Order: sequence, then C-alpha cells, then structure tokens
Amino acid sequence: MNDQNKKTLNVTEIQEILPHRPPFLLIDRVIDTDKKTYVVAIKNVTMNEPFFTGHFPGAPIMPGVLIVEAMAQAAAIVVMINPDNRNKIPYFMSIDKVKFRKPVVPGDQLQIRIDLTRMRETTGRAQAVATVNGQVVTEAIIGFIAAPAPQGE
Repeated sequence: MNDQNKKTLNVTEIQEILPHRPPFLLIDRVIDTDKKTYVVAIKNVTMNEPFFTGHFPGAPIMPGVLIVEAMAQAAAIVVMINPDNRNKIPYFMSIDKVKFRKPVVPGDQLQIRIDLTRMRETTGRAQAVATVNGQVVTEAIIGFIAAPAPQGE
C-alpha cells in the first residue's frame, strides 16, 4: 500500500492489514475507503465455499454468522489501516441490532459498507450494512477493539 491516496485494496493488500487467512478471510477486495471513517468491501460468494457443503445441501445459503464476520473484518480494515494500529490485533467485541433481511446464495456479490460512528484510542463502533445488487441483506452495529498483538515465538 504505497499510495496514500489509493482508495482500493486487493486481497494481498488486505492480508497486509488483517491477520485473517483463507478460508477464514472473508473480504476479497476494498472498492472504496477514506482510510479513516468508512470502507466499502466486497465478498464474492461462490459455491466453492466450504460451508455450503452442510448449509444447506440442495439449498445453499451463506450462514448469517459468516455475513456478520465479513462485516467485522471490513470494520477491522478501516481501523487497522491506520498506521498507529499496525502492531495490534482487531477483536470483535459486540454486535447489536442485527437484522437479516434476505438470504445470500452462491453467485451473489456481498457489498459491505462500514461507517465508523465512534472511535476512541483502541475501541470503536460502526454501522455495517451488507447489500446484494443494491438490496440490503444484513445490517448491524459492530463494536471492536484494537488490542496489542500477543508476543509469539
């Protein structure tokens, strides 16, 4: 991410920001961000997702908890893109007012909009809205913390 004015991120650049890795990395691309208050991210939902094997055979639907996790990862991007948070780990703290409005199925492109509503030094809240083809499928208020990374081996 050399360009400070760049408003998009590919999956390699996302992996420079988030600790998540496939198959649990649920964000494929960032299509817009101001790197401070909002992010718009994409999750391409394909039949190759491992969860479709059991959810549900013959009628695959993306689990709601994974849509919420994708929202949390998108929120983590807007927080972790700040250089002050680069040596921290984003943790999901809370979720409020979740509404699932429509199912997400293979072939859908989930577009996730995160708007920070409050950000303190290490904790914050964000409004999250996920859409498919312009129709709201899920919305929530997400709480998170950017905590010091554990010291590893």
